[in-house]
Amino acid sequence: MQYRFLGKTGLRVSELCLGGMYFGKESSEEESRLFMDTFADVGGNLIDTADLYGMGSSEEVIGRWLKDKKRTDYIIATKVRYPMGSGPNDAGLSRKHILDGVEASLRRLQTDYIDLYQVHCWDLSTPLEETLSTLDTLVKSGKVRYIGASQHTGWQLQKAIDVSRQMGWEPYVSLQPQYNLLTRATEWELVPVCVNEGLGILPWSPLRGGWLSGKFRRGMTAPPAGSRVEAATEKGRGEAWDNYNNEDTWRVIDALIAMSEEVGKSPAQVSLNWLMQRPGVTAPILGPRNFEQLRDSLGASGWLLTPEQMAKLDEASDTGVPSPYGEILRGQRRR
Repeated sequence: MQYRFLGKTGLRVSELCLGGMYFGKESSEEESRLFMDTFADVGGNLIDTADLYGMGSSEEVIGRWLKDKKRTDYIIATKVRYPMGSGPNDAGLSRKHILDGVEASLRRLQTDYIDLYQVHCWDLSTPLEETLSTLDTLVKSGKVRYIGASQHTGWQLQKAIDVSRQMGWEPYVSLQPQYNLLTRATEWELVPVCVNEGLGILPWSPLRGGWLSGKFRRGMTAPPAGSRVEAATEKGRGEAWDNYNNEDTWRVIDALIAMSEEVGKSPAQVSLNWLMQRPGVTAPILGPRNFEQLRDSLGASGWLLTPEQMAKLDEASDTGVPSPYGEILRGQRRR
């Protein structure tokens, strides 16, 4: 496992991140501990979770695992924003909810500090200055080492960066967006902001809920039984079958399968390796549901697609850039 600096900070993190979304929920505590042990054994040090995952159970599982480890060897990231109760102040990015949330996360994680504390989504109801000043206070108190964001638009992220800079507050050092071969709109605004401002990118859903794992082939008429896509289809989530059963998806998958055969790696490994080489990306977040998925995903580390191979996947996954992004790019090329 190689290590990269998280954005422009001096913090070195593994080039793959282990996500704890299923810990203590779809994955038992025993399985979750096996995932973390295996990840640590190959040099992984970045583990991501959120208070929302399992309504705190993911943090609790990580906390019990972490208790037996050397704390400084691991970078623990968690998030705050979504409802953790039914009270009027049990959600959002108000000073009260953030301060309550960080204390609850610290208790569940059984640690004195959180390495990376991330706002899970933009909050339309709370003044941005209230959120950012509270996060700044947490860093100054030592309870949080770095702060980051997830689920922001380009203008929201840039505004948060600008306000922090103007007020002399701790800035966001990372962004956690959805980004993969089937979700490249992230490159229109969010990636340029991150690259320009020096934020590390920690992509979630790098295999788009299994679509890029190798389980799907052109000609299929329904998702595999028991797959995450089948569950998403039943529950109406983003990676549902009807949202991706189209020519754009099958063109990407055709290219992915061909590249997998060319390089002798699994489709999941190729998908992750492509993402690991994209501008600004620090570490894709793995979300394994079983040990075989984790072991396969870890094989994305230690090798590189060539520039020519990257270009083939770029072309296959390019669905066109809308106005004004296309015009801006074309104008830049003409200079």
